[in-house]
Amino acid sequence: MNTKIETRRVWDLPTRMFHWSLVASFLIAFLTSDSEKLRDVHVLAGYSLAGLITFRLLWGFVGGKYSRFADFLPTPQKLIDYLKSLLVGKPRHYVGHNPAGAVAIFLLLGFGAVAALSGWATYEEVGGHFMEELHETAANGMMALVVIHIVGVIVSSSLHRENLVLAMITGWKSKQGQDSAQADGGRS
Repeated sequence: MNTKIETRRVWDLPTRMFHWSLVASFLIAFLTSDSEKLRDVHVLAGYSLAGLITFRLLWGFVGGKYSRFADFLPTPQKLIDYLKSLLVGKPRHYVGHNPAGAVAIFLLLGFGAVAALSGWATYEEVGGHFMEELHETAANGMMALVVIHIVGVIVSSSLHRENLVLAMITGWKSKQGQDSAQADGGRS
């Protein structure tokens, strides 16, 4: 068994900047949501979140290889196969996003867009109580997804013996494995 460490650039700078800016914007918006005194900070963070999501939707079509939606479009079969690989203890490795992570990304973008749009409508006093409830539900749903995403990153980092948080900071992923074809599930 030949063990080697493979390192490659996966996450481009715009994707990494988007990721951490979205983390900050959402965290600020979520933490200031109940404060009338910090309403302007909440609104500014929400507008930032909306702008970031707009950028990411565009970047998903024109960005780097692993940032493009076409690279990680999660079909039901890919998701089922990936989840089965986890259950049998032989998790399939993906260089970019795995199918479960891809589902999380699309859900986070969706919940974020709904939270931002309903937040804008609430701020502009359009839609009344329904928009307020939609805004709160979308924000709480996004927070639940964030928690699931963090748990998934921890589990995936452990299963694949790679530091996904560091990779999202530096852009580089290293993987100790038997060979590169197996290390990325056949996806180079």
